[in-house]
Amino acid sequence: MKKIVGTVITVCIVLLLIALCIVFRGADFDENQISTLKILLIICGCSAAYCFVTGEITKNYSQMDKLWSILPIAYLWIIAAKGGFDLRLSVYALIVTAWGIRLTVNFARKGAYRLKFWEGNEDYRWSIVKNHPVFSKGFAWTLFDLFFISIYQNALVLAICLPAVACMGSANSFGTIDIIAAGLAVTFFVLETVSDEYQWQFHQQKKKLLEKGKTLDEIPLPYSLGFNTLGPWSRMRHPNYLGEQGIWLSLYIFAIGSGAAQNGIFNISFIGPLLLILLFIGSSTLGEKISSQKYPQYKSYINQVCKYIPIKKFDPCNQ
Repeated sequence: MKKIVGTVITVCIVLLLIALCIVFRGADFDENQISTLKILLIICGCSAAYCFVTGEITKNYSQMDKLWSILPIAYLWIIAAKGGFDLRLSVYALIVTAWGIRLTVNFARKGAYRLKFWEGNEDYRWSIVKNHPVFSKGFAWTLFDLFFISIYQNALVLAICLPAVACMGSANSFGTIDIIAAGLAVTFFVLETVSDEYQWQFHQQKKKLLEKGKTLDEIPLPYSLGFNTLGPWSRMRHPNYLGEQGIWLSLYIFAIGSGAAQNGIFNISFIGPLLLILLFIGSSTLGEKISSQKYPQYKSYINQVCKYIPIKKFDPCNQ
């Protein structure tokens, strides 16, 4: 496990650093794009420093989780402003703003934010990860906090916004490809919104039932399962993750519409959405491991329902 975790993190960091080195060397970028990248990098560096110092002092390691949905909004409007607020960048920024507001509200209702920004509920997964034998020595966790939670995740959030930088200064007018990009992004946005709402309502109802003094086995299906199988969750194990990845992959298509993609489809900024997918591979694997340990029927759910493809509906009676 230790080797696997170390290898995955190392590969991700190396790929991201290589990509950022190529990008910030200014390959095919004009002076305005390079100037914009420098501004974004300064913000990213300050955010990484804040997350690390604050996390270590408060022992609340969800500092970057709180900024995850806020930073892209700032990045995109800076990019849009530096790009003269052309239609493509403005639409791009509006979609990211809607995405960020929705994600922030969803995280806020889980108790993540406080007036004192460094306080609030920490994502439960960090305490589980921290208790792993790999991090039995405090110094190991400090390094993980510095390089993965603070530096890598901040760099990743910047990286997923880089396709917008690639769109700056485009001579191509807003066209069919851009409409497709916006349409797909909105579709995935709706999927993520609906999925998170089903998730929230399920756990709120389960909580109310358990507060009546009953055990999990005593409450009715589907709440007695412990995990959500309602709405999109009945056919996909991670519809919210599919929506999240789909949004950023769709937004990359704007770079294709702008003409920034070489050979019609590829631009170095694609590394951001790609690394986001790798992050969700690890996140979904961790989440499923935790759920399998907590809920007896979760393994049956894994066997019946695909991660992202809605082929078959979950049947709790089919064991």
